[in-house]
Amino acid sequence: MSDRIDSSKATRRLATRAVHAGEPEPRIEGALSIPIFQSSTFETAGETDYHAVRYLRCNNTPNHHSLHAKLASLEAGEAAVVASSGMAAITTTLLTLLSHGDHLLALEGLYGGTHTFVTRDLAEYGIGHDLMDGNRPETWSALLKPSTQAIYVETITNPLMQVPDLEQVVRFARKHGLVSIVDSTFATPVNYRPLESGFDLVVHSGTKYLNGHSDLAAGAVIGSGELVRRVTHKLNHLGGVLDPHACFLLQRGIKTLVLRVGRQNENTLALARFLAAHPAVDAVNYPGLESHAQHGRARKLFSGFGGMLSFEVRGGIEAADRLLGRLRIPKSAPSLGGVETLITRPVTTSHAGVPAKERIRMGISDSLVRVSVGIEDPGDLVEDFEQGLKGIS
Repeated sequence: MSDRIDSSKATRRLATRAVHAGEPEPRIEGALSIPIFQSSTFETAGETDYHAVRYLRCNNTPNHHSLHAKLASLEAGEAAVVASSGMAAITTTLLTLLSHGDHLLALEGLYGGTHTFVTRDLAEYGIGHDLMDGNRPETWSALLKPSTQAIYVETITNPLMQVPDLEQVVRFARKHGLVSIVDSTFATPVNYRPLESGFDLVVHSGTKYLNGHSDLAAGAVIGSGELVRRVTHKLNHLGGVLDPHACFLLQRGIKTLVLRVGRQNENTLALARFLAAHPAVDAVNYPGLESHAQHGRARKLFSGFGGMLSFEVRGGIEAADRLLGRLRIPKSAPSLGGVETLITRPVTTSHAGVPAKERIRMGISDSLVRVSVGIEDPGDLVEDFEQGLKGIS
């Protein structure tokens, strides 16, 4: 099947690749959508390599091949592999590149699940780490050890929307022979393609923007053929496979990625500007605002500023909870990146597993509100937040 996949079409623009890259050529029985191959086992064809055996857990069904090719095309990578969740993609990647005695440099302020894995779980494997300030590259060399193997960052951090010095991360990694890994879930390939900037691997929670419809969990790793091969072999052993139906849904969701993210960029900027001017809001975190500390960097690197923002309501936790209860369009729920607007306090969801002292050190207050802006009419969203904030101070 894989030899029938139109995997790159690199000369085509992103919106065209999102629709057509990776699709079978010719179409299977003329079907415009790839069928769901609901089979765990396929006939052997003389394979001698364990990882080439056609078996669902080896991530090599027709649905996987097609989806991998589409993802690789979107991120301008040589290869891709999908996993059962974003955390499966992240943890498998780190366990592929790091072993007992190794050391990792990781960004301060990572997503809560990643933060916990790096700061607690890796120690159980005898793997050390240090956290780095993404805006102070002059301090990174002091954190290096002879055993440092990789550097891990996010394009836009969750939930404070900081943009680390990504260009310096690439330079630093190359200078010191480190594998550079970036979680680009918040940026998406629409706004930023890290491999084109020199990163070695990019990971995504496909649960979020890539799928865009809040109906599956998935992860993805994209990069060079050699690195993705190593991650795939580790994934095959650990078993974090994405099932064929989820592959189908993710592939379908990606086809509208450019349209969705474009609208979310516009909506979020409009809402961020409204909130920044509102007397009941103390601070807004969004790289699209001129007041954001890394706005200039974001303008230089990104095609758009993304669909995520966070803010502090004047009045603390009580005011924040009152706002969440008053809003009519946003749903109070975890996760992000779907077509519907979602709102949450990160201390109760994405960073609930991070101890309070660590959250404070990261700058995440108990009253911080995070919004994943959807594709609704921006006027309706602004009006809803306006009525929700009325009387709050």
